[in-house]
Amino acid sequence: MQAPLCFETICVRNRRLINLPYHQARLHRTRTTLWGSRDRWSLTDLLSVPDSLSTGTYKCRLTYGQQVENIEWEPYTPRPIRSLRVVYDDSIDYSHKYRDRQRLNALAEQRGTCDDVLIVRQGLVTDTSYCNVAFYDGERWLTPSAPLLPGTQRAFLLDQRIIQEAPIKVEELHRFSEVKLFNAMLSWEEGTLLVTDQIMSGL
Repeated sequence: MQAPLCFETICVRNRRLINLPYHQARLHRTRTTLWGSRDRWSLTDLLSVPDSLSTGTYKCRLTYGQQVENIEWEPYTPRPIRSLRVVYDDSIDYSHKYRDRQRLNALAEQRGTCDDVLIVRQGLVTDTSYCNVAFYDGERWLTPSAPLLPGTQRAFLLDQRIIQEAPIKVEELHRFSEVKLFNAMLSWEEGTLLVTDQIMSGL
């Protein structure tokens, strides 16, 4: 059975590719795990910012399998998130950045009147449908130690000691005052900040 296609979404800010070493590392891990690849692709060689991209923020999407399938560049506008609904899926697997997001999209459809979902797997908080998360306990920002997808921005923030890993049970959410959403396109400073009262129970 052929492994599914994956992709990297890389932020381009003022014609500069952001956090490229973290994308490079994940690309290599994915290719090694899914296809047993031993060669290393260089994102620096693969990606050349088009002259048509002006200053501002753009999204580079590199779709790949055993070879590069497509490279797309498009303007980026963040999606406003003002509320989250807790949803449950104990068997979801999104350990690689798969192009097939059908399972995630199905969970997102359960958001009701909220803007996005907060996914719980086997009692533990993971991610939203598009972002990693961190919760503030009054002293530290804690990010779930078992995310659906270990994001590149998450890896950067852990290395910078801005956030720390911890298992977060869904019944412990009341302990936290705020939650921040971030991903490759949203830096820590740009990430959506919500109070935990804006997380609706899915029960």
